[in-house]
Amino acid sequence: MPEAPEADRDRPQPSRVDRGARGAGPAEPARAPGILAALRRGPVAADPHRHDTLLTLPNILTFARLLAVPATVWLVIHHRPDLAFLLFVAAGVTDAVDGWLARRLDARSTLGAVLDPAADKALLVSIYVALAVTEVLPDWLAILVVFRDVLIVGGLAVLLLLGMPPAIRPLFISKVNTVLQILLAATALMFQGWRIDAPILLDALVWLTAAVTVASGAAYVRAVLRGQGAA
Repeated sequence: MPEAPEADRDRPQPSRVDRGARGAGPAEPARAPGILAALRRGPVAADPHRHDTLLTLPNILTFARLLAVPATVWLVIHHRPDLAFLLFVAAGVTDAVDGWLARRLDARSTLGAVLDPAADKALLVSIYVALAVTEVLPDWLAILVVFRDVLIVGGLAVLLLLGMPPAIRPLFISKVNTVLQILLAATALMFQGWRIDAPILLDALVWLTAAVTVASGAAYVRAVLRGQGAA
């Protein structure tokens, strides 16, 4: 076999690792970490007990609660807080009943998982705006409640647009915030409807609800910055 030219002998030859790397094509991008992969999967597809049936009894109750939103707002604006209170309480009862029925009848659905919290948010936000317009509750509190929900929904929308749907899971402070918001709205409607004069109690509920609303919003922002979904 003829010898290679001296210039070729002096040129450094590629190692087996280099030749293998060039022959294998472009390098595979690094896999996403476990948390990010979990965020991209999303929570709905992971639940095998959910169905795609629309007309289930829990969903019908949720639709009824959603239809109660404009009726309740109309009653508040037309100075019938007594009837608005009764309708608001009835909506709260259906919220508890439809969740129980969904578990009892194994009737959980993808639509119900989305529609149920949407109906709750629509009712609460609308009631706070109506109570602020009629000067039953301070307007700054209604703005705070609406801004918190807009911040959360907007943050989730941005993550979805970026291809990073968060694995939604409830925070404890969010549950406390919801309970306080419901309690304050019901108390304000009851006091206004039956002419109950207890300004100290109402003011205490206002400031407590405002503080927990701010804390809940901050907890969501912290969870998103840490790469964890929350609801």
